[in-house]
Amino acid sequence: MMENNQGVLAIIFDLDNTLVDTSGAGRVAIQKVCDLLKSTKVHESHIGNICELFLHKLRHESFDPSEDRTIDDVRIHHWCEALQEARGTDPDPSLASSCYYTWKNTRLQALGLSPEVRTLLEELQRNYKLLLLTNGDSQTQWEKIKAVRCEGLFSALVVGGDHPEQKPALSIFTYCFERLGVQPRDCIMVGDSLSTDIQGGINAGVKATVWINSDSKCIPQGSVTPDYTVPSALKLMDVLAELS
Repeated sequence: MMENNQGVLAIIFDLDNTLVDTSGAGRVAIQKVCDLLKSTKVHESHIGNICELFLHKLRHESFDPSEDRTIDDVRIHHWCEALQEARGTDPDPSLASSCYYTWKNTRLQALGLSPEVRTLLEELQRNYKLLLLTNGDSQTQWEKIKAVRCEGLFSALVVGGDHPEQKPALSIFTYCFERLGVQPRDCIMVGDSLSTDIQGGINAGVKATVWINSDSKCIPQGSVTPDYTVPSALKLMDVLAELS
């Protein structure tokens, strides 16, 4: 068993594209929808455009859970609009619903902790308090957590959609520190988003921020700078060794 590093008592992890390959699962799901659309005789020239339109709507989605509709309703509507806009036809709610549930269920089935990441978390769990902090709609993120079967690996699970503010807001980090019973300087923040994970960690005063940069992206000009950059969460042991 490795020794605990002086000063690091807790690790806060993001979920999507940090511990699980949500982008990869999304690509698998979109391919499944393409296959569905081909089978329903949608013209092949429209299929790519329909999926692009849906993904654009998903990226720019705004959802207020206090409204009288679910995230499922909102996303079925994205598909309905995408089908309509790409084909110039009347709405097709039935096909939109089929597209949505094909996309959603395929994406959930494709999500998972790799054996290597699961082993890493089990190893870290022996010496550190681990907390999962994920932004997003409550229903969507809890469905992912359930699909990934990771509840037992963390001292606490925090979904942004259950709180008044999400990352990078200080309030949700303060809540996490309280859940863990630690000070900000006892924690490191690990995530793939400079604007939410890294900015939030810096705002909250954590000991160090670790940016998961799997695509070897350059840090954009004017962006926040992480303390450490690694290609994968599997390199976290190297960071902890440096921090000790």
